[in-house]
Amino acid sequence: MDAFSISLANALNEPGMKKSSMLKIAGVFGIFQFTMPLIGWICVHTIVIFFSNFHKIIPWIALIILLYIGTKMIIESLKKNDVEKSDDKAVLSFSTLLLQGIATSIDALSAGFTIADYSLSTAVLSSLIIGAVTFAICLFGLLIGRKAGSHIGKNASIIGGIILIGIGIEIFIKGVFYAG
Repeated sequence: MDAFSISLANALNEPGMKKSSMLKIAGVFGIFQFTMPLIGWICVHTIVIFFSNFHKIIPWIALIILLYIGTKMIIESLKKNDVEKSDDKAVLSFSTLLLQGIATSIDALSAGFTIADYSLSTAVLSSLIIGAVTFAICLFGLLIGRKAGSHIGKNASIIGGIILIGIGIEIFIKGVFYAG
């Protein structure tokens, strides 16, 4: 759902987004959601001690990345409003997209713990299902965001930035206060 929300925010920020960009965004989120549980599975089977220490900072990493991206999005939107460049398109850079993919899927490393008893083939199949569902959900979020972004207009980037910051805070709170 985090990837869905960020997809929605990305499309709000860029209402004229091309279908190829939508596929790229959904693909990146799907790939990260596919890969992270497998990395978690591998960690359980190889370097559990390191990962258990790393697990404590996952919420902090997600918070910092999403606060940075969301704040940057809001500031750029406000600057754009001051200059009033109507022809200026907000385009999501690939590096920002990768950061979003990491931030929204880093907690999926923990899913590797839950599938630790699975065989490698079952873990890969489970991760493929997670990745495919994420891809579909993100495409849906992008379609909704693109439609809504064209109606919201110039405030769409600000709303998208606020959504990103909110998701970062949510991941942080869940990871710090509700982690078992």
